[in-house]
Amino acid sequence: MTPEEIVGSSVQELITAMRDTMRDAPGVGLAAPQVGLDWQLAVIEDRPEYLLKIPPAQLEERQRRPVPFHVLVNPTLTVESAETVEFFEGCLSLAGFTALVPRATRVRVDYLDENAQAQSIVAEGWYARILQHEIDHLRGALYIDCMDSRSFSTVDNYLRYQGSLNRGE
Repeated sequence: MTPEEIVGSSVQELITAMRDTMRDAPGVGLAAPQVGLDWQLAVIEDRPEYLLKIPPAQLEERQRRPVPFHVLVNPTLTVESAETVEFFEGCLSLAGFTALVPRATRVRVDYLDENAQAQSIVAEGWYARILQHEIDHLRGALYIDCMDSRSFSTVDNYLRYQGSLNRGE
């Protein structure tokens, strides 16, 4: 996507619609392929209210903190840590299901923002997981493509046997 396209009204309207869709779900990210567009664009936000009902120990274990709303256009992801950790993930594309997914604990993402300005993020913990999940969508992959297959479950069964599921996963 060119800088001129990014700042154009059609892309700006799409960004607003994707943000609203993500918040309504609620979710922590949404990629253009999830709404039927083959564009390298994703929106991300892990709102503070999503973290309120999560026990502090669980927040710390996941290194989960609020992430302000932002837009990634044409992102490139670089894994900065060979260390991985597994946590349950869900997806707006596969509502009602969850599975354990190994993800790198630290990544760097270079991208253009909604103003077509070059940006770079170094993220750890849950934020790194969100970035990897959304960029997977841009590459044509879902979390089920890299999950621990024996962990795939309905959310109902997960809640019954594993405990609480965090909103926004």
